Amino acid sequence: MTTGFGQQVKRVLAGAAMLAAALVSAQGYEAAAQTLAALPMPSAGAPDLGHARPIVGWVEFCARYGSECAVDAGEPAQVTLTPRLWQTVTGINRQVNTSLRAVTDQEHWGVPDRWDLAEDGSGDCEDFQLLKRKLLAQAGLPRRAMRMTVVIDEKGEGHAVLMLRTDRGDLVLDNKTSAVLPWHKTGYTFIKRESQDATAWVSLGGATAPTITANR
Repeated sequence: MTTGFGQQVKRVLAGAAMLAAALVSAQGYEAAAQTLAALPMPSAGAPDLGHARPIVGWVEFCARYGSECAVDAGEPAQVTLTPRLWQTVTGINRQVNTSLRAVTDQEHWGVPDRWDLAEDGSGDCEDFQLLKRKLLAQAGLPRRAMRMTVVIDEKGEGHAVLMLRTDRGDLVLDNKTSAVLPWHKTGYTFIKRESQDATAWVSLGGATAPTITANR
């Protein structure tokens, strides 16, 4: 029997496929023959400055969804960004952002911070990004190259984004915008992210480490 979450995943993937088809239909040969010039300019990745303490909500999430946190050292730690892959990433980012209802964990679950997969169609920042990672992994991207990341946002609050590590630099998928941006162009202060070598976290140099990611 198909679960509600499974149906939602199918709807999001179908929407992303329809978006890609619409782009090719509208732009014809030019879209199909897109060149590297259309991709983000190469830039340096975010610095890995050693071990950091994990977010409690992430630890609890991993206890429930172990496969979502496991690190396979046999997978590549970054992806080669091609026009087709770029279209997949931007399409799924946009589709998830428009298909989920934004709600805080306090409103949703009655707790300050709970990481989940938005299985009921609602969630806050980390839930959006966890669903994007799940869908992108199903589309063939290596999970090891997609790292959950904690930042301080424009409001001075803790916020979670998904960092995609590529040969053109680290890119950020965010529920606050459907633009996939290089990490250094988001305006955020980067605190820490999941390690690509173990089920752990590494520091990105931010001075203030939030204990929760409570943003919608």
